[in-house]
Amino acid sequence: MRNICCYGLLLCALGTASCASQARQEETAARQKPNIVLILADDLGYGDLGCYGQEKIRTPHLDRMAAGGMRFTQFYAGSTVCAPSRSSLMTGLHTGHTPVRGNKEIQPEGQWPLPDTITTMARMLQQAGYATGAFGKWGLGPVGSAGDPVKRGFDEFFGYNCQRQSHNFFPDHLWHNDQRVNYPNTPDSFHVYSAQEIHEQALAFIDAHREQPFFLFLPYTMPHAALQLPAGDSAMEAYKQAFHEQARPVPAKWNGKGYAPQPYPHATYAAMVSRLDAYVGQVMQKLQDLGLDSNTIVIFTSDNGPHEEGGNDPAFFNSNGPFRGIKRDVYEGGIREPMIVRWPGRVQAGVTSSYVGAFWDFMPTFAALAGTEVPQQTDGISFLPALTGVGAQQQHAYLYWEFHEKGGRRALRMGNWKAVQLNVSREPAGPMELYRLDKDPEEQHDLAAQQPEIVEKMRALMEQAHVRNEAFPFKGAE
Repeated sequence: MRNICCYGLLLCALGTASCASQARQEETAARQKPNIVLILADDLGYGDLGCYGQEKIRTPHLDRMAAGGMRFTQFYAGSTVCAPSRSSLMTGLHTGHTPVRGNKEIQPEGQWPLPDTITTMARMLQQAGYATGAFGKWGLGPVGSAGDPVKRGFDEFFGYNCQRQSHNFFPDHLWHNDQRVNYPNTPDSFHVYSAQEIHEQALAFIDAHREQPFFLFLPYTMPHAALQLPAGDSAMEAYKQAFHEQARPVPAKWNGKGYAPQPYPHATYAAMVSRLDAYVGQVMQKLQDLGLDSNTIVIFTSDNGPHEEGGNDPAFFNSNGPFRGIKRDVYEGGIREPMIVRWPGRVQAGVTSSYVGAFWDFMPTFAALAGTEVPQQTDGISFLPALTGVGAQQQHAYLYWEFHEKGGRRALRMGNWKAVQLNVSREPAGPMELYRLDKDPEEQHDLAAQQPEIVEKMRALMEQAHVRNEAFPFKGAE
């Protein structure tokens, strides 16, 4: 009997050891999934960073990130304005397929919601075992709607649910999940700077989830208008001196409507970009301090081209770099974005990639990183081979954009050819412009008359790429 009891105790001990070993193996396997940090600037142009040629604005942390990682030169946003660009990002679908294709308002606060029938990249990663957090600007559905970020795959959200509200950096409230967080800001009295609040919450998320794989989405609101900074911002004062900027006349008192007036728009815009750069540096430092750096892929990009609202002057900074157009244009300056990826030991440092990709590529790329399947049809391609050099990199047959404001605009890139069509709502079969980007990246020489066969092929691809959406029609074009 004694031997039987001892044998039973031995089996129990072995079973406990086996369970403990299995738990350790599962924990190790989980930790091998890389953390994913996706930083999205708001209305930052291709040329606004030092590593992309900027000469007036200091961006040392992003320049260092580029030196330690991969800098992309032919990567595109999902759209030329905020909400459809973010919809494309979240769903892995270009704007001919994605549900939200414009900045359509929902009163009293929010934008047209993502439907509950679609799976976002956040939900995909959540189901793959990731903690998921979004900190910044949402714009894809009001609180409580189907498009609420906590209903679309984020464990935690903090920031502006409504992108219209984010035009003021001193708001009277933000949202933490479905809870309103009130602040003592008024049009006459600025106390709490929202960007700083959002950034601190994001750093806290990293601390809270250091022991498990996490997906951190940081859609910061800078440098979108209004041009606002906390009082006494040292970078702003330095830029005022550097630019010899004289104060513009502004109203003595702001009524709270539209963008807050800014007497020093050049210095303020530059300082907002530098503050964004500093926030990126603090995120990178946090990852290093917690020993997460080598197991975290960090991506930085922007949602569309540079803006000219609130007194901003993209021409002063050459914000769109060598390209034609700004925000709301489907020329390169409105959609081609800076994109930097850093992943120590996995992504080679100090290299430039000419991979031609767009926001809808993030979803399949993140699926590959997480070791999971893309949960639905996607227009994207995983660019993990381009990042790591492992395996053959698939290429897009074409990239497509449609924009439902300004009379309707659409564009398609096929290899080095770029077709642009304006006034789509009025003239659905109207003329197209054609550019050869490898020889004419500034889109100055329209070759449509010389290349009618290519124009018609690209027109046919545009028609193929567009699927009717009742909420966002090309008026009169369908």
